[in-house]
Amino acid sequence: MTYYIADSAVFIMGHVSDSSKLITVPSVIGELKSMDAMLCFDLALESGARVELPEPEMIVKVFEMAKYTQDIEDLSSTDVDILAKALEYKECAELLTDDYAVQNVALLLGIDVKPVAQKNISDLLLWEKQCIGCRKRFEKGEICPVCGSPLKKKRKRKL
Repeated sequence: MTYYIADSAVFIMGHVSDSSKLITVPSVIGELKSMDAMLCFDLALESGARVELPEPEMIVKVFEMAKYTQDIEDLSSTDVDILAKALEYKECAELLTDDYAVQNVALLLGIDVKPVAQKNISDLLLWEKQCIGCRKRFEKGEICPVCGSPLKKKRKRKL
């Protein structure tokens, strides 16, 4: 049986088909701001969708990969929880998300990803920081230690 791990986009866009195979995490509820999204979520729950906490050891693995790719700055705690839950069900699930940082980390973790309304990412990427002043590159940080200018996220390489 294939399960579907649902990011908030599933409920926001109203793309719920088979709720009995749908799993999400509690923090997704906090991202549902509209009445339509909340109604979609409630209907999914009534039809068999499950809300589960992610396992702590899976959260650690997600953090390690997100730090490696430098996507950690772009992931919310909900994104991390969704990734951890998808990793837990890795062998029998697809992650439903439109978030490109989530997709990048998920694919590197070997998680199957299916977009909700957007296109899939086309390349797996590693990121780094580049100074907007002196153009030197760094692994992390917000301010250039050489000239004091802000650092901007840049693609380091494709995997």
